Amino acid sequence: MFARIVIAACFAALLALLPGAARADGVELTQLMARKADDGLELSFATRFELSRAAVDALHKDVALYFVAEAQVLRSRWYWRDARVARAERNWRLSWNSLTRQYRVSTGGLHQSFATLDEALAVLRGQSGWRIAEPKDIEDGGGYYLEFSFRLDANQLPRLMQIGGLQSGFALGVERQQGFAADFSLK
Repeated sequence: MFARIVIAACFAALLALLPGAARADGVELTQLMARKADDGLELSFATRFELSRAAVDALHKDVALYFVAEAQVLRSRWYWRDARVARAERNWRLSWNSLTRQYRVSTGGLHQSFATLDEALAVLRGQSGWRIAEPKDIEDGGGYYLEFSFRLDANQLPRLMQIGGLQSGFALGVERQQGFAADFSLK
């Protein structure tokens, strides 16, 4: 019995280390595409997720939820650690305004209000044409790959909610590592 548990744990660890494998915690990455444009490398992604009951309750008690998408472009090197050639990050803030009874999604200096939570989450679930690298950063030739992650940032919750098991209802995220083809589309 113990040997089966050890074998299953080792198999799960090996699957997590495979390139291109996605580790997900409540988020399904339904689309991840890249394309080389005149002004650099653009990334588009789409996710599918639902907020837990604890997250929705916190949102309705005026606790803002923060979502983060990170993308890194790395160049493989045989002689040293892989070189990071570009890094991009997008942040969204989801909040509930009890006075107007609307959800608000903020990114940078832009704000959008929505009547329902589903409409607000639709904005958070994907991005299109996001420039993640400059043209000078990606040269033709060489082995490049992408490290992508999307998550609900539990570190920005109030300190009291970060203690102990209160944070368990806020575990939401996905990570993926994927190589680029010669034309900088994802393999």
